[in-house]
Amino acid sequence: MMKDFVDHRMEKIMRTYLVTGGAGFIGSNYIHYMFRKYDNEIRIINVDVLTYAGNLENLKDVENRDNYTFVRADITDKEAITKIFAENEIDRVVHFAAESHVDRSIKNPEVFVKTNVLGTAVMLNCAKAAWELPDGSFKEGKKFLHVSTDEVYGSLEDDGTYFYETTPYAPHSPYSASKASSDMLVKAYIDTYHFPANITNCSNNYGPYQFPEKLIPLIINNALHGKKLPVYGDGMNIRDWLYVDDHAKGIDMVQEQGRLGQTYNIGGHNEKRNIEIINIIIETLQEILPDDDPRKANVSKDLITYVEDRKGHDRRYAIAPDKIKAEIGWEPETMFKDGIKKTIAWYLEHEDWMNNVTSGDYQKYYADMYKDK
Repeated sequence: MMKDFVDHRMEKIMRTYLVTGGAGFIGSNYIHYMFRKYDNEIRIINVDVLTYAGNLENLKDVENRDNYTFVRADITDKEAITKIFAENEIDRVVHFAAESHVDRSIKNPEVFVKTNVLGTAVMLNCAKAAWELPDGSFKEGKKFLHVSTDEVYGSLEDDGTYFYETTPYAPHSPYSASKASSDMLVKAYIDTYHFPANITNCSNNYGPYQFPEKLIPLIINNALHGKKLPVYGDGMNIRDWLYVDDHAKGIDMVQEQGRLGQTYNIGGHNEKRNIEIINIIIETLQEILPDDDPRKANVSKDLITYVEDRKGHDRRYAIAPDKIKAEIGWEPETMFKDGIKKTIAWYLEHEDWMNNVTSGDYQKYYADMYKDK
């Protein structure tokens, strides 16, 4: 009897996280991080519509946990999101779900506006409705964390300046414009309703489970198969690279220690030119692959192919994470040379994952997993 009583009490105080876009690259790494850190102390509900970038294979290791639930739903579907809030006492919303590839946004901007702007509005409204008290204040201990990007700030000159939380927004692509719009909505809810929220703006993430349309997994995969390695323009565009586990840790720390209503930049202090990234990947693959691996012969700098530059290609992004370091004590722990080795090792160990993703077979995984549900 005593055991039942203790379990029941534990159940009542277990914090519940609603994670949107948890089957994507950063979202799935965040879920893995949170279970590694908190194990059975938390419950996670993952809502994801499973577009091409959402892959439930990313979460195979956690899918049988009693404190993990997957819900296939679109964040623009108010009814579906309202139902999740009605059926669960949600303590934290961690909002990753977004269309995120700049090239796709240039071809099809409307999809980005729908998911990134309207989807965020639906999430905010549903959380507000669930958490607001009759006097207009909010239930204790609730928080909405909106995950955003450094691309909202526009482009920097190659002159040693950085993006700060106070940098004016100047988005250039349809993707960054849609993320800037979603950030502004969150800020409006904070200012208008005193809604309990934080915004984080991160630099370019890399690590396991990243869909191979993005630079690092694309270059790794193409190099292993002896395919061309496309480089936009002159290859001198600079990005600040953040290992995805460091980002997950930063998000958790902002949730626990961030001042309500504040924005925090999360950057990696790893500025690299695109051509540098490609050269480092080639050199690391040549170093890691055993001599008897037939793929080693494919890996060559001769594969580098310069292609026409992306429309409106921002020259440089670089984040100053001074505020999050000073207020919360977070700083990046993974230097690029170590993170890229870990990332390449992961892709080499998970060839099946990459093959499934590049062939589209990963979409069959959902059908097989949930056919009887």
